Formats: sequence, structure tokens, C-alpha cells
Amino acid sequence: MKRFISLMLLICTLPIVANAHGPSGQKVVKEIVVKASPQKAWVLMKDFGSIAKWHPDVTEIEIKNIKDESTGEEVQHRIVKLKNGRSFEEKMREVDDEAMKLDYKMVEGDNSTILVYGYRTVLTVKPGPADDESTITLTARFYNKSNSLEQLPGLGNKEANDEINALYDAAALGLQKAF
Repeated sequence: MKRFISLMLLICTLPIVANAHGPSGQKVVKEIVVKASPQKAWVLMKDFGSIAKWHPDVTEIEIKNIKDESTGEEVQHRIVKLKNGRSFEEKMREVDDEAMKLDYKMVEGDNSTILVYGYRTVLTVKPGPADDESTITLTARFYNKSNSLEQLPGLGNKEANDEINALYDAAALGLQKAF
């Protein structure tokens, strides 16, 4: 009898447990081949403020050093304004010269109006398919702007993915022109 009651309780609570998770994380990966050696590409990419030099949708950028509350260290931030009127603030998390890797994330708040929440990018530079070419990989992880299972109209996974893909597609064009 105890087994039966336990089994019935388990069966009754499964639907609750199945629905008790948060929004699904999204991921966009873009590989961009440019005509430059990895070292040359890395010099441009690791400059956090250089996005204004190569991204065609960037109209304005502001670089600030802000004391990080968790580490107490000065951390580089950038506020990026786009042609479409949207903007975002990002903070640098890691610059690894040996691995040619940047890790940065969006700061939630008034400066971040793109249709995502919890956005983080890892950018890497690797040798490309031919000599004097590099492959720049942008990997974004994020949630929809609603940041919930109940996606508000215009703020769901589709819109979030469309926004990041559009940014990365423009980045690909800009980077190929820059090199």
C-alpha cells in the first residue's frame, strides 16, 4: 500500500516538476573567415573599443573602466549604439592572448535595449583554412528578452535569435571588409 501511495504521489507531481524550469537558453555561433594572419586579426579583435572601426551597424561607442563589485578590479565596459536605435552595454570578462579569446557579457539596464537577456559572447581567433587567413568565431548565449517561458509578443526566442543573427551577419561583413 505504501508503494502504491508513493507511486501515485510521484505520478501526480511529475507534471509540476516538468513545468518548473526556466526559459530555454539560446545559442548563436558564427564563423567568419578573414584575409589576415591570426596575430593581425587578434590585434584588432582584442581591442574592446575597436568594434566601431569594423562593425557597420555601430554608430557610436563609449569605453569606460568601472570597478567590478565582485573582484574590486577596474573592468572595461563599452556602450554600443546601433543604426536601428538599439544599444547595449557590455563588460569584459576575460582577455586571453595565448588562446586568442575574449569573453564579455551584456550589462542589464537602461543602456541595453537589444531583444535579449543574459547575453554573453566568447570570441576566438584561430588559423583559417588557407595561409594568411583567420577564422573568427563568435559564440553567443542568451535568453529571450521576456526571460520567461511565457514569451511576450515581440520578445520571444525568435526575435532574440533574429537580433543576434543580424548583429553577427553585419559583423561578418564588416570584418571581411576591415581585412
